Amino acid sequence: MIEKKLSRAFTLIEVLISVIILSGSIVYALQIHSQTREQIIYISERNKLSLQDSLFVSSDALSYDKDTKEAYDVIYRYFRVENLKSREILKNISRTYDIPEPLRLGNDEDELPGAVIDIIKIKDKYISTYYHFKIE
Repeated sequence: MIEKKLSRAFTLIEVLISVIILSGSIVYALQIHSQTREQIIYISERNKLSLQDSLFVSSDALSYDKDTKEAYDVIYRYFRVENLKSREILKNISRTYDIPEPLRLGNDEDELPGAVIDIIKIKDKYISTYYHFKIE
């Protein structure tokens, strides 16, 4: 009887295949990490700009169609800003308004009250949309 001695060491092909599989999975994990990082940066940037946009949504916003306004010009009627540095920061923040035609819901034949939806679009790096609802 002839016995074959089994080798316990990995062959070169097995090592190469395992390295290729590991490198492929590492590259895929790094791609997912970079995409997630880009999404986090985008979301945090949008949140920061959304907070700044809240300065521009006032009761007078519907009259600013196609205008570019600075934050200080919008809020000076409502707040007294005495700090010069704060005033300069507010003057450096500006947005462009786009006010489309209002949407009217309900019709005149119904006894139910109708509604008017005013849309306020504020443009900067990203476009933010705000809605103002009125019941008639």
